[in-house]
Amino acid sequence: MSHLLTAFQQRFLQRITFVILLTLISSLILPGATWAASSSLGVDRGHLSSCPASNNCVVSQNADDKHTIDPIAYHIDRNAARETLLKVLTVVPRTEVIEQTDDYIHALSKSRIFKFVDDVEFYLPPNESVIHLRSASRVGESDLGVNRRRVEQIRLALRDLNI
Repeated sequence: MSHLLTAFQQRFLQRITFVILLTLISSLILPGATWAASSSLGVDRGHLSSCPASNNCVVSQNADDKHTIDPIAYHIDRNAARETLLKVLTVVPRTEVIEQTDDYIHALSKSRIFKFVDDVEFYLPPNESVIHLRSASRVGESDLGVNRRRVEQIRLALRDLNI
């Protein structure tokens, strides 16, 4: 009987340890308040929104050193670059384009395990051969570099397609 009790206690302790670990991880990633409700998406006067102070956002326009990322340059027709970008986004895992105009694309990208949502935006100004971008988590303080890596993978895919 004591052997069964020991096995039960071990399973119980494993579960408690898992819950505590999950709680700790959640408190680091999800500090409670979200900035998404107060942030604006889209293009305003030719610019994407700036990043919040948290470490879970990158943007190619008007950014500080922590949040800056280069825009994606292209050397083909603007509409062809836009269409190629849309095709690339269809193969980015767990990503869905939810809005598109002639000069703007907004996609949502979900994390694999916890299904956190990131807003990924692209702006193709009519007078430049670049795609400005912004990728930001809706919640939390840190994304462990996920937004930056996602955008760099999109950049590499577009480069491979010779845009």
